[in-house]
Amino acid sequence: MTVPQTSSAHRYASQAANLSLLPQDNDNADAHATKAVKANFITPRDPVIETANGGRLPAVPLAEAEKLNRFRDEAEHLGSRGGAGGIRRDTANLAAAQETDDGATMDDSMSGQSTKAGAPLRTAFPSSKTHPLFPQLPLYGPPTLLRNLQSLGFRITSAVLSLAFLGTIVLGSLFTSIPPLLSHIYLYLTFRNPDARRPFYEEEKRRRKARRVSASACKRQRRRHDQGPERNSPTGTGDTRHAEQYEPTEGGKDPIICDVSYYARRVGLDVEESKVQTEDGFIINLWHVYNPQEYSRLSSAHRNQNDPIVFPKRYLQDDSATPSKLYPPGRRKYPVLLIHGLLQSAGAYCTNDDDSLAFYLAKAGYDVFLGNNRCGFQPQHQMLKYNDPRMWNWNIRQMGVMDLAALVSRVLSETGFAKLGLVCHSQGTTEAFVALAKEQRPELGNKISVFCALAPAVYAGPLIGKMYFKFMRIISPGMFRLMFGIHAFIPFMMTMHQWLPGSLYGALGYRVFSFLFNWTDMRWERDLRDRMFQFAPVYVSAESMRWWLGRECFASQKCILATREEGRREEEEDEGEDNGVGDYFDNAKAHPSEQPGEGRDGREWRGRNAWYDEQVPPFALWVAGSDELVDGRRLLRRFERGREPHVRVVHQKIIDEYEHLDVIWAMDMIEKVGREVKEVIWNTAPLEARKTCRVPEGCEGQSCNGSV
Repeated sequence: MTVPQTSSAHRYASQAANLSLLPQDNDNADAHATKAVKANFITPRDPVIETANGGRLPAVPLAEAEKLNRFRDEAEHLGSRGGAGGIRRDTANLAAAQETDDGATMDDSMSGQSTKAGAPLRTAFPSSKTHPLFPQLPLYGPPTLLRNLQSLGFRITSAVLSLAFLGTIVLGSLFTSIPPLLSHIYLYLTFRNPDARRPFYEEEKRRRKARRVSASACKRQRRRHDQGPERNSPTGTGDTRHAEQYEPTEGGKDPIICDVSYYARRVGLDVEESKVQTEDGFIINLWHVYNPQEYSRLSSAHRNQNDPIVFPKRYLQDDSATPSKLYPPGRRKYPVLLIHGLLQSAGAYCTNDDDSLAFYLAKAGYDVFLGNNRCGFQPQHQMLKYNDPRMWNWNIRQMGVMDLAALVSRVLSETGFAKLGLVCHSQGTTEAFVALAKEQRPELGNKISVFCALAPAVYAGPLIGKMYFKFMRIISPGMFRLMFGIHAFIPFMMTMHQWLPGSLYGALGYRVFSFLFNWTDMRWERDLRDRMFQFAPVYVSAESMRWWLGRECFASQKCILATREEGRREEEEDEGEDNGVGDYFDNAKAHPSEQPGEGRDGREWRGRNAWYDEQVPPFALWVAGSDELVDGRRLLRRFERGREPHVRVVHQKIIDEYEHLDVIWAMDMIEKVGREVKEVIWNTAPLEARKTCRVPEGCEGQSCNGSV
């Protein structure tokens, strides 16, 4: 950016004005309070702007953050290597952070991107040629009349075009539902039951009957409430394993609502919500699942948002400083954090009554927390408003590096443990795999005892070649933003969620997502299907969807941490080794610059492009064998072939008949996934934690050997 070279103070003031919340061209007190003062580098690739009042503004280009700190140093006459409280980054560090995997440095001359805060929005966008895995985010300066009009224009065009796109998808889903509907009608006309083909048909009938009995009992109890208390019958599956310890406080007919607390109370649990502030100022929701018979809710003041600081020293140094001693000695519960998938909320873990993964782990004896990503159902930021494009200027990297770190920090702060068990599904696994990478935020691995990945989303499956996904991949970034905007991705979906009755919305949601992702409800409990879709979709940024589906990133590279060329090279090496026509050392001869050094073995050479370092936690993976959305088998092969020498896989399983969502919603999920997750978490928990925690149900007598 070119600024008048009058003085260091003027350059600093000009740069600060470009990165502030509000325009700095008047004497408005609010404008001065929200003026940018310095850039804090959360990681070498992730600067956030700190304002005069202590607020945080997210996602600015690295070069602009470096300028702000450098001009600030010069204005304060600080040394060339000091300044800004140690905030300033060396030029070498900045250059390293800006290099692509191929060693090419990104700059304005290469991308054609304007970094001027007042530039037209079309020139503020990164070009088609940026970082192959994590493109540089655009720079949006303080709002001006022109900027607001441009932003409004994008909202209008994207509202029309994205609604047309959504309408096409909905119509496609309805048309493709016609053949199955005709087949069902034919079977009924020939006196056959089409549902009898479902693998859990008899169990579904049993649960349906148990649910009717429970609803009738609840209705009778409400009529006789003035005659004294009467114990509710267990809801859902009719499971009486915990009937005495966990008494339901809700029951009757399911109203099909988007309320995690309600469904927790149906199984004798409850949920409290805390607000968590990320290091870039977003306010996200953390849900704590608890047994009301042994835990008292925290005060509303304590559940409010925290400071934008992760892993504060007062909790790391002194366990007694924990805000609340939740359980007596020897009866503490080991903490587990669950992270949801794309377009979902953490409520996806709470839809199957006692067979929900969150409720199952809670009743087994874990302290269960459900983490939600930024924006969710109610977009919140410390400083930004909904219509500010900076509110939506983030993708998967920020979700992993910022959101996941903030959630882990808050859970450890609340519970007083040094580590926790992390369970993620789909996009949640992507966040973790990205955040733990040695080039992102690898130190986060020191806070996680085990990472359980359900349907790990690292490599793309064949579904990415579908026509509608291919369309989103071939259009340019500018056209993508014209269609889907620079704010929330198709926000009309959230409007439909508010307007439509739960049963209608659930039925429509299932058909649309089934059409898009080729999954079915064959292994789900159909009576609960409408409930499952009450917790999706949520607000996500158009920028994050561009990362998943646009021409530059996942859809094009087919991987979250490797380029297409690197992936092709891996496949060639694997094929050569499998066919016995060559090995890794033969390949090394063809690539002299990558040959192993003296004394290194083949395993070390295979790990030359490893994503993770020695800080990575143990991994446990459950792969859906019939998943067309992601390719979990390829990830397992990467680990088996020694390409990640620091990764210790303590458990892996391929469930051949499972599709992408079956790992959290299938009727036999507890048997095939849940019990193993429970055991893996306990087996890998730190010995010090095991000494102070109650043993989860079913884990008695297991040794802490880190394997299953």
